[in-house]
Amino acid sequence: MTGTERVVRGRRERLRAETTGEIKSTALRLMAEGGPDAITLRAIAREMGMTANAIYGYFATRDDLVTTLIDDVYSALADAVDAAWANAPADDPAARILAWSRAFRSWALTNPEGFRLVYGDPVPGYRAPEGGPAPDAARRVCTGLTALAAAAWPHAEPLYRDSAFAWSDFDAGLLDKVRPAFPELPPAAVALALRIWGHLHGMVALEVYGHLGRQTSNPDKLFQEELAQLTRTLGVPPTG
Repeated sequence: MTGTERVVRGRRERLRAETTGEIKSTALRLMAEGGPDAITLRAIAREMGMTANAIYGYFATRDDLVTTLIDDVYSALADAVDAAWANAPADDPAARILAWSRAFRSWALTNPEGFRLVYGDPVPGYRAPEGGPAPDAARRVCTGLTALAAAAWPHAEPLYRDSAFAWSDFDAGLLDKVRPAFPELPPAAVALALRIWGHLHGMVALEVYGHLGRQTSNPDKLFQEELAQLTRTLGVPPTG
């Protein structure tokens, strides 16, 4: 390949990457404005001044685009919470739980369309690929949630030792994600991870969808108090 050919190829690849990025950002904007029904390749092409046939050169189907979007936003979330967890003191379980939880909320508020795509409004008629979209990111987030329970478990175990949960109470796909990472945890700890998730997801979803803004002028204060209450109910010593 000659130098000129390399330059032309590099320019072509750069333009393709830029157009792909614009397609994805346009799809999320249309979803924000019109809900998940608004994500169609023809609508995106119209917004971008492209022909329908041209956009099919980037994504063969609407479902291919949706899968790519979910993979992108879910991976970004996994990166954010993983980084927050890693940067918190390893010997301070409360600090790690708070860091992960705050990173989750911060990501959701910064990327409300992505939150809605992954955890909220389903795209009508969307068929996920075998194994689901963003399997690696889903595993990382599930593992991260279980890590919250694992960090709390030495303190929380006396509070939950009478739990009647068994492994058969959980989806096999969930257990495939978390048991290899935390083989020492009992079923009650996995149930605890799901309850922690319920606390965090519920509060964040109310805020992302605008419901808390109608009830309080300080949703951040409400979330921080929820986290303080969560660590108290887990029996975790307050962070230094």
